[in-house]
Amino acid sequence: MLLHKAVREMASGELLAVQATDPSTQRDIPRFCTFLGHELVAQREQGDEFHYLIRKQ
Repeated sequence: MLLHKAVREMASGELLAVQATDPSTQRDIPRFCTFLGHELVAQREQGDEFHYLIRKQ
């Protein structure tokens, strides 16, 4: 998964902005953050796109 690889390469406390078009990310990204202990700072829908801001713990 590209998200997992990107977060793995980040330092603790860094932020990652994610832009997606797949509606399943509304379920998957919050679960990813909860499972791995990262903070989902923001989540919004804009048209057909889904935007997330994740802080690595």
